[in-house]
Amino acid sequence: MARITGSSGARTAVAIRHAATRQIHRQGFAAMNLRDLAAEVGIQPSSLYNHIRSKQALLADLMQAHMEALLASTDAALEAAGPTPMERLRAFIGHHVLYHMERREEVYIANFELRALDAPNYARIVALRSAYEQRLVALLEAGADAGALAIEDVRVTAFALLAMLTGICTWYRPNGRLDKARLVALHTDLALDGLRRRGQSKP
Repeated sequence: MARITGSSGARTAVAIRHAATRQIHRQGFAAMNLRDLAAEVGIQPSSLYNHIRSKQALLADLMQAHMEALLASTDAALEAAGPTPMERLRAFIGHHVLYHMERREEVYIANFELRALDAPNYARIVALRSAYEQRLVALLEAGADAGALAIEDVRVTAFALLAMLTGICTWYRPNGRLDKARLVALHTDLALDGLRRRGQSKP
């Protein structure tokens, strides 16, 4: 890639993050080479350190940006949802599936490169993941308290749902047989039909 002539530091930083996301998704963090990253962006390898502190810091920053975006957009989706627990749970599920289709590279890195983080960065990212999981736990508890859901263990249920819904990032393709709206609807029904108390109508 040719050097971005006259580009600002902010533009170069964004280009580095985008290129790093592509390379980590394609070949894994351990195999990503900073020299190759600099070449893709069009700068000298030594110039990378004007924009990143280290390869480790770059990975942690990518993960943090992903989690903060996920949390903010989830909160916006819940704010726009209806007032009932089931409406809010449906909004959470639909948003989670759509986000994980549209941000597959970021999601894949955040889930499969956790092992590459050092201890301080790992703790920081896991805290953000826990905050996201807690949003689902609270929604499930509200649904159970309202009598709409039958749940034996809320945390196990939350982890199982997240594992199922997140899996779409590994196989979804934009040119696939079903469009995004249909996939969101299928995943939402699959999730809720396994939780809804017998005789409970759909919201």
